Amino acid sequence: MPRPLALLFAMTCGLAVANIYYAQPLLDTLAGEFGITPSSIGIVITITQLCYALGLLLLVPLGDLVNRRRLITGQMLVSVLALILVGTASSAIVLFIGIAVVGLLAVVAQTLVAFAAALSSPVERGQTVGLVTSGIVIGILLARTFAGLLTDLAGWRSVYLVSAGLTLIMTGLLFRVLPRHEHTKETLSYLQLLHSLLMLFVQEPVLRIRAVLALLIFTAFSILWTSLVLPLSAPPLSLSHTAIGAFGLAGAAGALAAARAGRLADRGLGQRTTGTALALLLVSWLPISYARHSLIALIFGIIILDLAVQAVHVTNQSLIFRVRPEARSRLTAGYMIFYSIGSAAGSITSTSIYNYAGWSGVSLLGAVVSVAALLFWTLTRRLY
Repeated sequence: MPRPLALLFAMTCGLAVANIYYAQPLLDTLAGEFGITPSSIGIVITITQLCYALGLLLLVPLGDLVNRRRLITGQMLVSVLALILVGTASSAIVLFIGIAVVGLLAVVAQTLVAFAAALSSPVERGQTVGLVTSGIVIGILLARTFAGLLTDLAGWRSVYLVSAGLTLIMTGLLFRVLPRHEHTKETLSYLQLLHSLLMLFVQEPVLRIRAVLALLIFTAFSILWTSLVLPLSAPPLSLSHTAIGAFGLAGAAGALAAARAGRLADRGLGQRTTGTALALLLVSWLPISYARHSLIALIFGIIILDLAVQAVHVTNQSLIFRVRPEARSRLTAGYMIFYSIGSAAGSITSTSIYNYAGWSGVSLLGAVVSVAALLFWTLTRRLY
């Protein structure tokens, strides 16, 4: 796979997934504009993530059945309309509908990941997946910087309207460069395709185990990033949206540092990479817990956490793509459903815990989830 094409895939994936994370640094603003209580505002992220999970189940498997070029560009065009709907929302109901559709169609990023794996040779597949997946994680993190900066400059609605324009541009580029013809697709019906997705969990232990790891690491990831805006925007810190969004730059640095995890998986070091990264994930919560007292400690913890999550995520995908080449879209969908469930769980639990136990409670929750991930890997690492 040519590197320029892989970079285009990474950029498109980052933009697509960023669409469902713009709201995180804007939760306080959205709560005020639409009359949503602070303890319930996490529902905005939860709706997005649950619809993202639904899209993973219903849309991503189609990559094994129909032409991916038409599937990808079609979803992105509809996503443009959904982003415009969010940017012009006049009520909470309209906001929720638009956010739901944005979440549903953001799964185009996972279709692109599976496509990149299909276009890569076996010896470079992990490296390519690592590059494209890095685009996703960096998009998630820089979404906060982008959203915070634009909100301070032109209001929160500009975030979604500008993203709609960028998505339209990327759609045109992909329409020009994606292969027009692909190898023969599955001859299954749509219902048979969905049934085969469930059967992959029965037949492939690596998918089951790595999907549970995805659920746990992205629960921890979402616990941090959903609730981080709450202590940073409140006294005594009272940071602006731009300043809060800038913390995404620290997370992006960590994600970039983990981009080589796929290369390690190609060399047969996937299990060692996973164990080391999960240990780092647990350690990261110590400096993160000092967020209200030291922003430097918080930045250090964010870098470690995002490095750890990205390293495990890339390794997970590199390992599952080794099995069943004809079903890479379904493998991606099955794996990422657990990612999305974890993200939704982290979003709703972190804002609720913060309301009752403050930042110390959030940090403890993240550490507990990280311990669970490390224990699960220890118990299952010899089963496949």
